[in-house]
Amino acid sequence: MIIELLSVVAPVFIVALVGLAWARSGAHFDEVSISRLVLNVGVPCLLFRSLTTLEVSPFELAQMVGLTVGVMSLFALGGLVVLRMMKLPAHTFLGPLVFSNSGNIGVPICLFAFGEPGLALGMTYFATSATFHVSLGGPLFAGTFSWRPFFRSPLTWAVAITVPVVATGVAVPVWIARTTELLGDIAIPLMLVTLGVSLSKMHPDSLGRSFILALVRFGLGVSAGLLLTTLLEVEGLTRKVLILQASMPVGVLNYLFAHRYGRSPEQVASLVLVSTLLSIATIPALLAWL
Repeated sequence: MIIELLSVVAPVFIVALVGLAWARSGAHFDEVSISRLVLNVGVPCLLFRSLTTLEVSPFELAQMVGLTVGVMSLFALGGLVVLRMMKLPAHTFLGPLVFSNSGNIGVPICLFAFGEPGLALGMTYFATSATFHVSLGGPLFAGTFSWRPFFRSPLTWAVAITVPVVATGVAVPVWIARTTELLGDIAIPLMLVTLGVSLSKMHPDSLGRSFILALVRFGLGVSAGLLLTTLLEVEGLTRKVLILQASMPVGVLNYLFAHRYGRSPEQVASLVLVSTLLSIATIPALLAWL
């Protein structure tokens, strides 16, 4: 069991450590350009390739979208209650409690743990979460709302293109399939390296509060995923992927939003760092349980 868990978790954190070591060595890493390449090209292509070539039914994919919206709604409600109890501002800490790192960490974990079908379902969760994060993450920190980020996001358009293809079963031309496969293959390793580089720049401040909120993030993920799948009688791989993805640590993008809008970026960075370190223990434990 231990060896099986290590075979799933170790590659993810080793590749992230490569990014961290690269940054700590002083070597140049164009984080902005590479992040844009991954989010604007690699991830949309990975999404298209995963959902159009794998043997996962359209019903399962649609079910995962609905479950993802459901757990994020529970995150928001539970997060608001916790933040009010802790007397912390929602505009700074609600985003980190709602939007997890289902891309950089969650997607490769789903792939290594559950194979190609797990990748398809994990990508569906990530695409749904990321679409909402792009649309609502900024407004949560800024206090104002705009539809512009939603319509300008390549991931939104990738979803808009992929859904009809999957629903109708249209055959994808070989040249498109191979192109998206090549470009999609860069996404996972670069996401993990970029995660390591991002973590190398963060410093733990207010460790006690960050640790509590990191535990809250994990607890919300497990409880929301378990509650929905139990109430709706969802079983099998969909249940496992949902609970796993919902329980990922705080997403790095929350720090970028906090930095951009001046919402205590150091505290959000601390939460990202602490929750990611905590996931070294929680992810193997969760996988063993699932």
